[in-house]
Amino acid sequence: MIRSGPLPIALAGIVLLGIILFKDPFFAVGDAQNNAGGWTLFATVPLPGPPGRFDYQSLDSRTGLLYIAGLGRNSLLVLNTRTKQLVADLPGFPHAHGVLVVPSLHRVYVTVSPKGRSRTGHLAVVDTDSFRTIAMIPTGIHPDGLDRDPATGRLFVSNEWGNSLTVIDIRSNRPIGTVPLGGEVGNTRLDAATGQIVSLVQSTGDLVNVNPSTLKIVQRIPLPCHWPHSLFLLVHPHRAFVTCEKDDRLLSVNLDNEKISPPLSTGEKPDVLAWDPEDRRLFVASESGIVSVYQEQAGRLSEISSQFLGTAAHTILFDPENRQLYLPLENAGGRPVLRILGWRKEGPAPTTSIDPEQSPSP
Repeated sequence: MIRSGPLPIALAGIVLLGIILFKDPFFAVGDAQNNAGGWTLFATVPLPGPPGRFDYQSLDSRTGLLYIAGLGRNSLLVLNTRTKQLVADLPGFPHAHGVLVVPSLHRVYVTVSPKGRSRTGHLAVVDTDSFRTIAMIPTGIHPDGLDRDPATGRLFVSNEWGNSLTVIDIRSNRPIGTVPLGGEVGNTRLDAATGQIVSLVQSTGDLVNVNPSTLKIVQRIPLPCHWPHSLFLLVHPHRAFVTCEKDDRLLSVNLDNEKISPPLSTGEKPDVLAWDPEDRRLFVASESGIVSVYQEQAGRLSEISSQFLGTAAHTILFDPENRQLYLPLENAGGRPVLRILGWRKEGPAPTTSIDPEQSPSP
């Protein structure tokens, strides 16, 4: 059953052993490009509504619930990763982009915004026990990514078109400050090594460090990158992995000495990054549908796989508990689906592959 607002709605489909199954002709194992490993499809979960774009995802490791921004249908989807069932389809999240669940607070935070470059967005605060929205906090224009600093009890929201960060006090659910960054803002992350907030300024090509207590910019690193958009941070070694949206590149930035490794190629318009901490692998999903896999060693990345996984397969999340990857697709054979995948380096030679001109049908 799916919860949609106050009333449950039955999900159409075939339910077998708690898993909603639809026929999904997909490659079994192997990688058609590199023969260095490959993808396995564990399940395809049909998602409600007509085809529509998705954005960021966030996983509650305590409950196993995965929260997915339903950008194209103004909703927040909730999937139980342990049963592979959709448990809620929550309306009222216009143009949802960023999602961040904080299990200790029983809260999930969602950035929402009306269309238009002159209208203020909001941060929706959702109680994860009742799935009810308990606050709508004003932000800047077109809020996107976000992250939390536990030390100060503050949330930092990227205002992509507002050229700033909105700072929100978690205890009171009130905005307490704005940090101008001097250009359109991409992703924002907490650097656990330094306690600083790291943001990407897309239009100036900079990586910026902000002190979360004083709200002052303490470092600005120019990047050889056209439109740096997405970001993942490592503590050991101290690195920032940055995707360049308009020149299809991936950078590894040493945050201690500001040195930058030679760039690597990605799929066209790289977007969301996912990290496998056990095998130290980085997954980069792109708007072109290519998902690339990179091996990290001593802060350097090397590409080991690149595969077309579906039209607009630009958002991906890795669950370290079950070692599965979650890839929502806005239109696979005429409907939105969530593919649950595995990836392994070792394995037999590829047996089948996907035509890069077509998305596999469910």
